Amino acid sequence: MAAHEGSEHAEQAERRDFGDATLEQLRADIVRLSAELMTGDPFAMFLEMRRVRDRVYRLLDGQLRPGDQANLYFLLGCLNELMAATASELGYPQAAEELIRAGWAYAAAIDNRALMAHLRLQLASIVLWYGQPRRALDLAEDGLRHLTVGPTGASLYLKYAQAAARTGNAGSARRALAAASDALHGEHDDDVAAIGGEFGLSAATERYWAGSALVLIDDAGNEAASRLEQALRLYEAGPGPGEQHWFGAKAMTSIDLATVRLRSGALDAAVTAIEPALSLPSARRVNALMTRLRLVRAELAAPVFRGSAQARDLDERIEEFGRDSVTAGLHALPAGPA
Repeated sequence: MAAHEGSEHAEQAERRDFGDATLEQLRADIVRLSAELMTGDPFAMFLEMRRVRDRVYRLLDGQLRPGDQANLYFLLGCLNELMAATASELGYPQAAEELIRAGWAYAAAIDNRALMAHLRLQLASIVLWYGQPRRALDLAEDGLRHLTVGPTGASLYLKYAQAAARTGNAGSARRALAAASDALHGEHDDDVAAIGGEFGLSAATERYWAGSALVLIDDAGNEAASRLEQALRLYEAGPGPGEQHWFGAKAMTSIDLATVRLRSGALDAAVTAIEPALSLPSARRVNALMTRLRLVRAELAAPVFRGSAQARDLDERIEEFGRDSVTAGLHALPAGPA
């Protein structure tokens, strides 16, 4: 009788409402969504991510085998991060932060340090774009407690450098940039970075992020321009093996390069540099672009450009660009030069 009872209980343990093929398909969906987020329209991508996430929710409510819950939690952590990145692009930082917190709960439950580190990275990126550099510093530093090597570790150091530069700490920013270079060459086994797309770090993006930090450091204009020009060449050449490029990255790089050119008084060069950004279709004019363009408009308001018809024309183009953005009505750009 005891043997029969054991067999019956084991039979229940073997019950499962989905098979390995379903898990494999969901992992493939994550990889696909992470890659498509690099080139797809944000709102359509968000809806597709939510559809996949709802499917994972339904599986969690069913009969699971040991290990299934951990696998599904990992997928949910990744999906929530992807949705947070998209929500931020669409101009909803509070929703993005709530999605990050949900993802963190799943990552912490399974103690996946790589996923926890990347969630910290994503939140640091979000709050940095919304004017909270000191909080971004704390988040990047906390992320580095979980992972310091590989693409995720390097990205955390780069995000730390950007935040430090915004707070005026040039020394910390430069040390973080050097640490990022070392982290890229360190041995690592990161199941999150292996997904690629939003979770990866291309050679072009590494140079762009470094350049964007240097833009904010006094007397680093030549260094910033060099890194940004390298990034643009790599973006124009296309992704390398195993890389994906975000559709807005080249535009962001061109905005920062235009900022550097304006600081040196090279208005013609700035107009040429910023063209890739201003030619983006409205569905791809995400919030990060709107935020970064404020730097350009601030430079155009400098006394050296006062009375310049070319400067005024560029400022008007930027204002018109913002009116037709995907986040229009949510974040108004400040006024440019009179």
